[in-house]
Amino acid sequence: MPDNDDHSREEVGYGKPPRHTQFRKGVSGNPRGRPKGTRSWATILKRTLQEKVVINENGVRKTVTKLEAMFKQLGNRAASGDLLATRHLTPLYIAAEAETAPELDRSSLSETDQKVMARFLQRLQKPDKGEDNGNND
Repeated sequence: MPDNDDHSREEVGYGKPPRHTQFRKGVSGNPRGRPKGTRSWATILKRTLQEKVVINENGVRKTVTKLEAMFKQLGNRAASGDLLATRHLTPLYIAAEAETAPELDRSSLSETDQKVMARFLQRLQKPDKGEDNGNND
């Protein structure tokens, strides 16, 4: 190669690819791109959970959304004593209450009530491995 060739003078190395392999200005690196009409996973999930299903409740057939059916099943399992279902349902219920209920003034709770609530929330967030039997005081 001649010494005056442009390619011999350009610096090539880590983070500096040869100019002829770089993306051209004004030309997309992904010309076909994402096809129109392709749905995101969030859209697919929302549509799926809004689909209607028929359930049998106390001998009566009802049409509800899949999301509502899921929450009914979760609530029924929690009510029958399933600890895992209770752990999943409780934070959801607390979040739903926080959205719909007016803000609670914590200063209106007694100090004992605040401690009880703090311990309850703490116990909900850590897995039960037989370590906490309620005798920490």
